Order: sequence, then C-alpha cells, then structure tokens
Amino acid sequence: MSARPPEFWRQGAGALIKALASDRQGLSASQARSRLARDGPNTIAPAARRHAWADLLRRLTNPLVAILLVAAAIAGATGDLPSFVIIVFVILASTGLDMVQEHRAQAVAAALRQTIALRAAVWRDGKVAQLPVAQLVAGDVVELAAGDLVPADGVVLEANGVQVNQALLTGEPYPVEKASEPAATETVLADARNALFEGASVVAGAARMLVVATGARTRIGAIAGALSAAQPPTAFERGVHQLGVLIVRLTLFLVLFVLLAHLALGRPALQSFLFAMALAVGLTPELLPMIMTVALSRGAQRMAAAKVVVKRLSAIHDLGQMDILCTDKTGTLTEARIALVGHPGLDGEDDDQVAEWAAVNARFETGLKSPLDEALILHMTGRSLEGWRKLDERPFDFERRRVSVLVERLSDGERLEIVKGAPETLLALCGEAQDRSGARVPLDPALRRRLADLQADRAAKGLRLLGVAFKAAPGQETIGDHGDQGLVFLGFCVFVDPPKVSATAAIGRLEAAGVRVKVISGDAAAVVQHLVAALDLPVEGLLTGEMIDRLDDQALAVQVEHVDLFARVTPDQKTRIVRALRARGHTVGFIGDGINDAPAIRAADVGLSVEGATDVAREAADMILLAPDLGVLADGVAEGRRTYANIMKYVRMGTSSNFGNMLTMALASLVLPFLPLTAVQVLLNNLIYDLSQIGIPFDGADAPDLARPRAWDMRGLLRFTALMGPLSSVFDIATFALLLKVFHTDVAQFRAAWFIESMATQVLVIFIVRSAGPALASRPHPALIVSALCGLSLALALPFLPWAHVLGFAPPSAATLAAIFGLVAAYLIAAEALKSRALGLARRSPTPI
Repeated sequence: MSARPPEFWRQGAGALIKALASDRQGLSASQARSRLARDGPNTIAPAARRHAWADLLRRLTNPLVAILLVAAAIAGATGDLPSFVIIVFVILASTGLDMVQEHRAQAVAAALRQTIALRAAVWRDGKVAQLPVAQLVAGDVVELAAGDLVPADGVVLEANGVQVNQALLTGEPYPVEKASEPAATETVLADARNALFEGASVVAGAARMLVVATGARTRIGAIAGALSAAQPPTAFERGVHQLGVLIVRLTLFLVLFVLLAHLALGRPALQSFLFAMALAVGLTPELLPMIMTVALSRGAQRMAAAKVVVKRLSAIHDLGQMDILCTDKTGTLTEARIALVGHPGLDGEDDDQVAEWAAVNARFETGLKSPLDEALILHMTGRSLEGWRKLDERPFDFERRRVSVLVERLSDGERLEIVKGAPETLLALCGEAQDRSGARVPLDPALRRRLADLQADRAAKGLRLLGVAFKAAPGQETIGDHGDQGLVFLGFCVFVDPPKVSATAAIGRLEAAGVRVKVISGDAAAVVQHLVAALDLPVEGLLTGEMIDRLDDQALAVQVEHVDLFARVTPDQKTRIVRALRARGHTVGFIGDGINDAPAIRAADVGLSVEGATDVAREAADMILLAPDLGVLADGVAEGRRTYANIMKYVRMGTSSNFGNMLTMALASLVLPFLPLTAVQVLLNNLIYDLSQIGIPFDGADAPDLARPRAWDMRGLLRFTALMGPLSSVFDIATFALLLKVFHTDVAQFRAAWFIESMATQVLVIFIVRSAGPALASRPHPALIVSALCGLSLALALPFLPWAHVLGFAPPSAATLAAIFGLVAAYLIAAEALKSRALGLARRSPTPI
C-alpha cells in the first residue's frame, strides 16, 4: 500500500474504511495475506549496511588522511620505519573510530524497534485473534485496552474512555483523550483526537482501531528512517576537512616550487624528487589526529567529572563552537513530572478540602493511575487518607468524562459521592456550589461566569484543570445509574509540569557565552509562552507547526534566524528547524529526551540527551547529561572551547613552524651545495616536534577563547602561518650565515647545529604563542612543560650520541651552540613582540577557505 497522507485522521473512519476495502470487523485472512505480501511486514527494517571497505575508502579520501598516506609512503621509501609505523597506526585508529561512530545509527534503530508491541488483538474472519504485530496490514481492525502499546498508525472506530500517553511522539506530558469523531481543523498530530500512533501506550479505557499505516509508513517508522539516513558533516568534521585542504595547498605550492627550481638548476631528478617529497612530509602534521584525540579525551574526562557522558569525542569541540541551542521543554526546562500547584475554591483561593476530596477520588479509582491521580496522591503525602472507605465506583468513560467514587467517612459515617473530571462537564451538572466555610450558594450566571474566567485564566497559562464536585449519599451502597444531577461544585485542581528553578540562571550563562537558546516543543503555544514567561527567558517570536507547514525550506531558514519559540511541532518539523539553522551557518545543538526528539538530536552538530530519556534518544545523542540541568551544559560549552583552543595551538604552531622550516630548506637548497637536512632528518625533526606537543591538550585557555563560540578559521590560520613561518625562516637564514661564514662548519656539523636551532625555536615558541597575553603572565600546564622539555632534550642529545653519524650528524662546538642559543633567544623575543599581531590577524576573519 502507498503511504497515507500525513493528515489521514482528517478523512474520518468511514472514508478510510471504504478506501481500505475493510469493515468494522476487519479483513479476511486471505485479504491480509495478499496485503502482507504486497506491503511487507509491520516492522521497522534496519538500514542496509554499507560494506566496510566502501566506508574505509570514503574516509581515506579525506584531504588530511590522504596527506598522511603520502607521508607514510615517503617515510617507508626513505627508510624511516618509525615514522611509517606511527603514521599508519594513527590513520587506522582514527578511521576505525569514525566507522564505529557512524554505525551507531543501527543501534538507534534497534532500540526503536523495542518500543513497539509484540502481539495485538486483531479481527480476522469476523473474530478476534492474538497475532504478531509484524503481520498487521492496512485495513486491519485492532482491539486496544489499558496497558497496551499501539501497534500501528490508525484511527479510532470506537472509544470507551480511552486515554493515551503519546508523549514520546508529541512531547505532551498529559494523557490524551481519544474519540472516533475527527475535527476538520486539526493539522498536527498532537491535535488529532481520533488518531492513534504506533508506540503510544493506552493508559485508560478501551478502543477499536482501524490500521491505516504500517512499518516504515508509520510516524515512528519515519523517525527510524531519519535516524538511519547519512548524517551531515559536523562542525568538527568540516573544520578538519578545511585544514586538510589548506595543508594540501601549502604542500603543493612548496613542493612544486622546489622541484621545478631544482630541475631548472640542473640538479639530479631523483634527488630533487626525494627532497621535495621530504618537504611534503615535513609540512604534514603526522600526529594531528593523535593530538586531537588526546585533547578530546582529556575534555571527556573533565566532562565526566561534571556528570556528562561523551559518546562522540569530536562533539566536545562542536559543543564549544555551538552558537545556537535548541531545547525541548519537557525534562530540560521543566521537571518532567505533573504536580498539583493549586486547588482553588469558589473565591479563587486554595481550599484544602478540594485537594483532599480529589485525592480520595484518585486513591480509590481502579485501573492505571494517570499522572494527575498520582500528583493528587503525592500532594497529600503526610496527610492521611485512611479515614475513608470505598463503597462503589463508576469509572471514567469518554461520554461522562469524569470518575465517581462512593465513599464513607469513618469518623462520622457520612457517605458522599465524590466526582472529578472535566470542569465544563461538572459545572453543567451542578446547581449549587460550596464555599470554604461549608455554606451552599446557588450556582447562578454571575458565579458561573467568575468560575469560567478563573478556568480560562489558568488554561491560558498552560495549566491543566480538573473540576471537583460531590453530593450527599446517605444510606447508598452503590452509585447506580440515576446520573449525576444535583452535584455540588467544590472547586478546581490545577496541574503543571513545574519549571526548573535552575533553568533561568543556566540559560543566562549560555546567552552570556554567546549561545542563543531556542525552545522547540510539541506542546500548545500558550503552554510554551507561559513557561518562558515564568522562567523569564530572553526569547522573541513564535512559530507553530501549522505555520511551519506553509513555509518551504528557504523561507523557514529566514524565519528561524529571528524566532526563538516553536510550538505544536512534529518530529520532522524539529529536524527541519535544525537543518534550517545549520544552513544559515550556525553550529547547532539539540537537547531532547523522547523518541520524537531523536531525528533532530541526530541532525544537529551536537546531539544531547539526559539520563532519564528514552533509549532511542540516548542512542541518537552524542552526549548524555547525567544531571538534567542546563547548568551542566554551560560548563560543557566552556570545556569544548578550551579543547578547541588547545587543538588550535598545535595546529597554528605545527603549520607555521613546519612551513617556516620547509621554506628555509627550500630556499637554502637553491644556493647551498648540499641539502640543509636529509630526508630522514626532516622526518625526525617533524616527529620529535609532534611528540613534544602532546602536553598541549592539558593546557588552559585564555578567557577570550572561552567567552564566545570559535569556528575553524582557515584564513586566520593562513595569515598566522604567513607571518610566523617567515619569521622563523629569517633566523634560520641568520643561522646558516653564522655557521658557514663565522664557524666554517662541515656538512655534518651544519646539519646538527641547524637541527638543534630548528627544534629549539619550534619547541620553545609554544610557550610564547600559547596565550595572547604576556608569556610570563600565564603558567602552562606541567604536562606541557614536561613534554616540551623532553622533546627539546632529545633533539639536543641526538647529535652527541655515539651513533649520531648514522643519522648524518656531527657534534657542533660549544661556541657554535652558544651562538645558536643566542639566536634562539632573539627569535623568542621577536615572536613575543609579533604574536599579538599574528593572533589578531588569525582572529580577524571567521570565513573559511
């Protein structure tokens, strides 16, 4: 069968029965078999798995990975086995982790399949049979009772007091009453009172349902499909790709320049090619994936201490770059529980008798307790309800829309029929009302108008109301069928999903950190507006699901830029909002806890959920908050920015210093009768430098780096490289002149001395540029000090080792070393003077290239 229109519930049961060639007693077995063969089973099929080799090949085409592969090949060809092994290991480890992360979507779909019913009571050949839900087809008629899960999407044929919890799909915290009559104005599933959706649970009553959509054509099937689809690149992945492209450009420029220049000068072609390839490897940050992994892992450890479980390491960076957070209402801005917040009597003031008698009714009501009943009983905790005895009950049904219990008060034997239900229904049955003093008053038009105004005022604030009424029942043993005429109205019980006390301060911290918060909810507009007003959130504008349906993607992208409140939205609309924001260049986070939130969680740059969320939402998320508090998230944003700042320290220093050294070698190779460093020595230089920087992930970050979101800025990085790289080349050339003209060193001593100078400037300058402020004003982390000094010590020791000649080194004299360290000191002073301009240029333009 073809997929039904999204608003199938608007067509009415009669039209759907006719369209599906069914009737109120379902299909015959032969009809069901033919439809099952045509439409397939009523299951959420797992996504087709892509071959592992295809996944691996796709990742190896990433520019940065491709550079590393070339570097590994050159290292192997030149005999540098350690570099070859390290580079290959880093490539395999990083790509392997990526493949594991991408296949998490299959676990999401598997968790989703666990949320649906396993068997259902289905009409076949004129009688009810228990069948596996996988055998359901469109046109089947299913019987549902309290405690059942809805096995497919469909419409109500008959209803008897049926209430459904569909919060997982719509976000509504209250059970929803269902009826067989459609409403022509209903355009979103949350308002479809005659529709039942797969995965919802029946909490009260019974219903007969006509199946309209099964399998992938259901709402929950569409969600599973969205979760199985390819995920767009995150902010981190886009940044790494841009970095790879930049390094490729620099490498190609330098390699082609050197190769062509050498060939023009008549140098041997093979020697020129190997030297050019050595320069290419020298420009490659072999340990960049390792540095990133260590930095992100360190961030994950700190976030775990703050009660945040990080499932995807790169999400830490994305959290720091996030400039928009989309949040569901329930569980993040509210407590995700129903609470009794008022029980006003006739004068609008709370009356304890209203709460007590409503709780008595809830206590003695049989069947599954609704969240409203549980809130009433919880409110009376500590105040005994044991002074009552139940005699009879008339349970809730859709026609009456109320529950009646006949009880006896043990203290005086008085018998009362206590009724709670829809306020408008109860008021229509009452001729009198009782005030807090116990006096009866006529329920005249003036009082009715005052009570209606009170009800409308509370409802406009997003509150849920129940009416409470009673009548004396002396001598009665049963309620009977005489009706509820003559009831005395007592008052209202007012319920709400309470706002979180901490939400206002947490959102204030996020806003101060440059993260704009947008509230996206399945609840009605009035409920969302009242909540944000109660929390005093700095939001503006409102779009409803009905409005969003009238906008194409381009128009929606314009609207979402300025609107902060979204109400009555469906799961696919949440995803559209996230994608529209990303299309506008924002880094988007989404936090939610229901199945309906899972597609948007996965579509965001960083998906967030909470510990008490559904399995599907937790599986789709990149991070899980063990404490459902946005304050924890604000701490995570700062941690993400510190992680990004540390990664950029390595990227800036690695790119600029490598470029400076290779530029020096390229220029020197044109005028010197020998190569400044051999290919092996170039690779050794690069490897020791990378190892000396492994302490960077533990370092702190400047306050400005934590204050605002920071995007990958390739233009800024290129400017930094263009300024700081040639600065090191100036001092390298000065070193060359000193070694050749003053100390007259031979080739082996020249290479050893310049190797030491090159390593010292590269390693020590990190302490200069790690902070935008004065170098001595900010103390580096001990791990960075240790790793840098160990790397420098190794570089200093290599020319003096007994087997140094194997590497092509000869020990330089003490005078030569003294002169070299004088140049190193001068370089560090120059770098300190120039760094503010270099970092300022690096931060000027966020436009990537």
